Amino acid sequence: MHKINNLYRLYIYIYSLSGIGIYPTVNCYQTIMVNNLRKFGIAGLVIAVLLMLMVFSTGCVNNTAGKTPTAVSTASTTPVASQVATQATTTLARTPQAAPGSKTIKISGSTTVLPIAQNAADAFMTANAGTNIQVSGGGSGVGVQQIGDKLVDIGMSSRDLTKDEIAKYKEFVVTPVALDGIAVIVNPNNNPVSSLSIAQIRDIYSGKVTNWKDVGGKDMAIVVIGRDSASGTRTFFTDTVMNKTNYVKTQFEKNSNGAIQQSVAQTPGAIGYVGLGFIDPTVKALKISVNGTLVEPSVKTVLDKSYPISRSLLMITNGQPNGLVKSYIDYILSPEGQKLVAKEGFVPIP
Repeated sequence: MHKINNLYRLYIYIYSLSGIGIYPTVNCYQTIMVNNLRKFGIAGLVIAVLLMLMVFSTGCVNNTAGKTPTAVSTASTTPVASQVATQATTTLARTPQAAPGSKTIKISGSTTVLPIAQNAADAFMTANAGTNIQVSGGGSGVGVQQIGDKLVDIGMSSRDLTKDEIAKYKEFVVTPVALDGIAVIVNPNNNPVSSLSIAQIRDIYSGKVTNWKDVGGKDMAIVVIGRDSASGTRTFFTDTVMNKTNYVKTQFEKNSNGAIQQSVAQTPGAIGYVGLGFIDPTVKALKISVNGTLVEPSVKTVLDKSYPISRSLLMITNGQPNGLVKSYIDYILSPEGQKLVAKEGFVPIP
């Protein structure tokens, strides 16, 4: 044993001359070297030296893998294990707990129905903590397509389903949530025209009439503004007013009621059409001449069905609504929800 200790001291002394801090490394293999010397004598020392040369090149093998060396005594591993356990506990304590899964409803489609859906969503979420209702526009066509593809929970539409859509999506359930009239609006500046017949509106939108003087106004070019092809309002306007007549090629197409309202308000000579909820002082809503009687677009005339360009606003689901979707639609149909409908300028379901 004295011989072993002398050799070991010599071993440390030789390598210490190199200036390399080897104590931790030697500590890793000290037990192995001593055991080898007991068993193999000088051959064991040679093997140990070779091992140490490898260690100086790569470090303790187990440390390379980020693990506690197997040759380290229990006394040296206990603090490390305690430290790791303490760090794990600290990490868990600092990790925020996952919030309970929020209940989410996705809604898309008609920009006419959108303000009703959004205001109802805000009120519903306030009253029902943990719910998340996401509402986006895009037009009735988008709403029908996305509910058909089951990308959303509710599709909004300002028109009835087509025969093709009914045949394709047999599981659709349609729920009217409000009534609406389509108001024909003009720029209020220097335009004395206050009413038009359905035939005159059709002539303007088909390009047959291009100047306001031809319908009782000033000598001013008519700027025709309408909706894009995805719009349910456009589809309804096409069926009710245009009677399948083609639109004038110079028509400016907008993707929302708000865009039409803004464009008409900013463009002299402009004409457009929007839902009742988008009438404000920046535009002038025209009365419609029906058999010589002028009918103003309003809640009253939509309810008594005297206004000729009126429709239902719809929410579409795949099958009968249930769960949170049903609760949300029921809220819109409740007295409180219908007050929100009226507040937005639309007509509550009678």
